[in-house]
Amino acid sequence: MDANDGLPPRERRWAVLSLAIAISLVVVDMGMANVALPTIGRELGASPSASIWIVNAYQVAVTVSLLPLAALGDIVGYRRIYIGGLVLFTACAVVSATAESMPVLIAARLAQGFGAAGVMSVNTALVRYVYPRAKLGQGVGINSLVVATGSAAGPTVAAAVLSVANWPWLFAIAVPFGLVALVFAIWFLPHMAGSGHRFDVPSAVLSVATLGLLLASVDGIAHDGGLLVPLSLSVAIVAGWLFVRRQRRLPVPMLPVELFWRPTFSLSVATAIAAYMAQSLAIVSLPFFFIAVA
Repeated sequence: MDANDGLPPRERRWAVLSLAIAISLVVVDMGMANVALPTIGRELGASPSASIWIVNAYQVAVTVSLLPLAALGDIVGYRRIYIGGLVLFTACAVVSATAESMPVLIAARLAQGFGAAGVMSVNTALVRYVYPRAKLGQGVGINSLVVATGSAAGPTVAAAVLSVANWPWLFAIAVPFGLVALVFAIWFLPHMAGSGHRFDVPSAVLSVATLGLLLASVDGIAHDGGLLVPLSLSVAIVAGWLFVRRQRRLPVPMLPVELFWRPTFSLSVATAIAAYMAQSLAIVSLPFFFIAVA
């Protein structure tokens, strides 16, 4: 078998298991904390608007770091980014489970989001090295199935955990699974060389600034941010324009913006964003609504 055309069947099964466990953890984790937000906020003495940041911090970290980490994985090797992200995610799960104040929990969730981004940003790329080219479609399909199942299972898993234990266990249960995925990754994931080109720091900064300030603007609107809202939104727009302009000039762009000139691709991305926003809004708000009605 070609060394560059996937792993042998036995090693492939264990590598796929590592990828499936890790991506399930980071996706399920997005949905589990939502269910417990009212309970966590009450026990830690935080308002609903503050407790929402248990989820927001995680998702903001994932959003702003996905693109830079994917680019970094191409440079230093996807395996390194994946394992580093899994280590950070699992360590922060321990901190989240033992947090005794809202600031500590939010900080742990923020760091955990960066770990989750490390796993998510290179997960599909690793599938290319695990499966042979002839079975690449099967690998991508399995990966997509795991993501979809994890997204749907998150609230149900959280409800099951909360019915028999208190909220710290929502984060603690990720630790053994994270360790298992880490061991399998170290043993079975293939080593691959990076591209060796330099990491584009200006593009990374512009990307983080664009997405971070855009999310800050939305949060400012919800919390009456005053003049900071148009200011942050303006800076986000300028940073986004500079980012796109820079990508069009680079021989190896962090984001190939030419893809968005294709109507089918742009429409698909817009539809996915709208669907994810609607799903996230419902999952975050419904626990507070049901508790208030009950």
